[in-house]
Amino acid sequence: MSREPLRTRDAYPRFVPITTRWADNDMYGHANNVVYYSWFDTAVNTWLIEAGLLDLAGGNPIGLVVETGCRYAASVGFPQKLEIGVRVAKLGSSSVTYHLGVFVAGETEPAAEGHFTHVYVDSISRRPTPLPEAWRAALKTLA
Repeated sequence: MSREPLRTRDAYPRFVPITTRWADNDMYGHANNVVYYSWFDTAVNTWLIEAGLLDLAGGNPIGLVVETGCRYAASVGFPQKLEIGVRVAKLGSSSVTYHLGVFVAGETEPAAEGHFTHVYVDSISRRPTPLPEAWRAALKTLA
């Protein structure tokens, strides 16, 4: 079975720097697989905050993660500086699927690649709600 190759650095319009921590390593000396999901969440939410979309104290709508996955190509661990590439793969009426690449700082080939889907919901009812136009416009810059 052939697999689609991982996306290189030029596929991502935005990068969020991440520094690995001692606690990220597992007993095999590399970052544990669950840590990648934390990096994905951090990268997406960092971009949303910087774009003025995510208000942690009282924002509406809020994004709930409904799907995530990761493919691994090379080990990373402590101490390393990483850059998480962020791009919007699919923009729905109330959902966004992001593609994320984990790059050792300055490298063109990813160490891992993931996807992450938010469904945006009303902060009170927790029911899906259409993305505001300002959000759609900002998210399209990552497409």
